[in-house]
Amino acid sequence: MAKRDFYEILGINRDASDEEIKKAYRKLAMKFHPDRNPDNPKAEEQFKEAKEAYEILSDSQKRAAYDQYGHAGVDPSMGGAGAGGAGMGGFADAFSDIFGDIFGGGRGGGGRTNVYRGADLRYNLETSLEDAARGTETRIRIPTMEECEPCGGTGAKKGTEAKTCPTCGGHGQVRMQQGFFSIQQTCPKCHGTGRYIPTPCPSCHGAGRTKTHKTLSVKIPAGIDEGDRIRLSGEGEHGVNGGPAGDLYVQIHIREHPVFQRDHDDLHCEMPISFTTAALGGEIEIPTLDGAARLKIPTETQSGKVFRLRGKGIKGIRSVGRGDLMCHVMVETPVNLTDRQKELLREFESISQEHAERHNPRAKGWMDKVKDFFGS
Repeated sequence: MAKRDFYEILGINRDASDEEIKKAYRKLAMKFHPDRNPDNPKAEEQFKEAKEAYEILSDSQKRAAYDQYGHAGVDPSMGGAGAGGAGMGGFADAFSDIFGDIFGGGRGGGGRTNVYRGADLRYNLETSLEDAARGTETRIRIPTMEECEPCGGTGAKKGTEAKTCPTCGGHGQVRMQQGFFSIQQTCPKCHGTGRYIPTPCPSCHGAGRTKTHKTLSVKIPAGIDEGDRIRLSGEGEHGVNGGPAGDLYVQIHIREHPVFQRDHDDLHCEMPISFTTAALGGEIEIPTLDGAARLKIPTETQSGKVFRLRGKGIKGIRSVGRGDLMCHVMVETPVNLTDRQKELLREFESISQEHAERHNPRAKGWMDKVKDFFGS
């Protein structure tokens, strides 16, 4: 069975920091530790999977090899970086040639050009409930790293070029002899690239990339929900040494609505009604995303009663039909009463108390429960 992506296993982005990698691993280790899951035979396998991913991604050299060559780059049987830190060997050289041919890096003077995919980016996009329900198109402006135009991404000043590193001879590694032991380390001059830039580009200072902004058009599909992501392929950071660009993930956040609350495909709203309408019944007008609708209120409606308007909700991206609108009616207590209104209410209350069991069944039932509770 093919191995899962290490970043996917830990649930992190490819540009995650060392601290984010450590936190993600600790969380999974606590969740899937075999001692805490004696009845789950799959937990041990998931624990080992997370442990392997952490061991690779927490080591800078192994992580670099994995980012460049995938699982094969850290497979000991293929001479990858996972083989006790022995370096990439012939496997790395072979893949370097392939990537050089594809992306234009190539080898020069015995040196090796390291090609890296650009980092993925995330953009938090806030939108209204109406736009999320109906779909729309908007433009966003994001910061990004693009290939430096003056040097064409080489990092070298125009008219010059990178040269084979004289310290490591273009291998990216140096070997130090300490008694009987031989230690191989990343070259301090070229930092493992095998090449160095004698005259850096003044625009990017040898990085080959410059920070800029770009404007993109984003199509928001109808029915998108809070937390959904839209992937824009190739719109992430520019690759290094001609490598492919990363992706841009647009994270959707829906602004709080003054009337509706969304629950998946359903909408909820509160509608205040008068005491008279609740008691005698009537018809009220309620808002929907498609305009106003009429709702019939039956007599003796209690506060908190929920009325369902079918098909007045939202059609989600993965849904077959539209959700419903749930209208919660709330009986509003009148305020700022006149003396005449107070007089009428007192008269009404007096009449109601003569037949309390008939007019106030919920209050009567509640009092009976209280009496039973206290045993009286």
